[in-house]
Amino acid sequence: MVSVRRLDSADPGFAAELQRLVAWETVGDPAVTGTVAAILADVRSRGDTALLEYTRRFDRREVGSAAELELEPRRLAEALAGLDPAIRGALEESARRVERYHQHQRQESWSYREPDGTLLGQQVTPLDRVGLYVPGGKAAYPSSVLMNAIPARVAGVGEVVMVVPAPGGELSPLVLAAAAVARVDRVFTVGGAQAVAALAYGTQTVPAVDKIVGPGNVYVAAAKRMVFGTVGIDMIAGPSEILVVCDGRTDPDWIAMDLFSQAEHDEDAQAILVSPDAAFLDAVEASIARLLPTLERAPIVAASIGERAALVRVRDLAEAAEVANRIAPEHLELSVEDPEALLPRIRHAGAIFLGRYTAEAIGDYCAGPNHVLPTSRTARFSSPLGVYDFQKRSSLIGVSPEGAGTLGRVASVLARGEGLTAHARSAEYRIEGLPR
Repeated sequence: MVSVRRLDSADPGFAAELQRLVAWETVGDPAVTGTVAAILADVRSRGDTALLEYTRRFDRREVGSAAELELEPRRLAEALAGLDPAIRGALEESARRVERYHQHQRQESWSYREPDGTLLGQQVTPLDRVGLYVPGGKAAYPSSVLMNAIPARVAGVGEVVMVVPAPGGELSPLVLAAAAVARVDRVFTVGGAQAVAALAYGTQTVPAVDKIVGPGNVYVAAAKRMVFGTVGIDMIAGPSEILVVCDGRTDPDWIAMDLFSQAEHDEDAQAILVSPDAAFLDAVEASIARLLPTLERAPIVAASIGERAALVRVRDLAEAAEVANRIAPEHLELSVEDPEALLPRIRHAGAIFLGRYTAEAIGDYCAGPNHVLPTSRTARFSSPLGVYDFQKRSSLIGVSPEGAGTLGRVASVLARGEGLTAHARSAEYRIEGLPR
């Protein structure tokens, strides 16, 4: 039987214990960072040659040339055509919903003119090329393909390049089908830190991209962190998280399964329940004990629940909201009678699920909002992946002759105050009647 950690906000050491529970360093292992740094440098230096060597070493694939790493578009179309109709229907319906939601995020260029004719504004343009990392082999995450590629398409990105490892030559047809539905342009069967390096620096075969998005293991995460600056990245993702705030009136079996839904990702995933009702916490713990043996991934769930889960008692729902803000979870379920009344108290969360019937799993697959979310408390300062991650903004400044007189004088004073006289004189040259 799995023992679930219990915390109580009334205990003197609660804050410190909660901090220890949620603390997580995503890519801090020196051995990992050293290995990744060497791979990045090697691929940057030797290109395709290094890529082929790492594919043989890590993916156990003998590939004659780098060109063989790229899949022909027909492979994606064939994978889609070969799907069971029910699966294809679900995949396409999810894609439609994701696209419809993200259409609302499109940003448009804007400008205005001041009375003297000076134009000010902002031009919004899409990125030229982005890279999508997708876990491969037996792992099949078609939903991640949709969630990463569709916002890029809505944004107007010129080319979407996907990399997916094929260990032992194994590829998921479902992932390839999702790539077809999401209109991915090119797919390369390469993974790990070497794939990130290829996307960041380019090789003779793999084109360099402007931004890399998508989930991966600790080596992929470390590589993304290291190439940031050469390219953009979406985020450094840690283990999956769910925090459920419940008033004690939801079926405890529902809540237990919601906690399991994230715990089954991996042993490091975190599931936390917060409630003012101690008897309800007991009921959920009983549901956990009864339902856990019925799960296909019971060993993984048991490890996650035993090591990183917690049942937290608080004074009331207001304090529950404050605990949620302190944790800043990736997924936050407000399983309460009036979730919209509690919502204004929530400041930090990746995605917020409102009400008893809103299972986190629905958000993962088909509701429409993106499931690529900030983890490890980064929801305090970052947001879900969206169209805005694939658009950039340029400021527009068009000064009229009249405006040059007014703004030039302001710029001159400030520039001379900073000792930057070339700045000052550059502005002064444009002021009519001012001696040079």
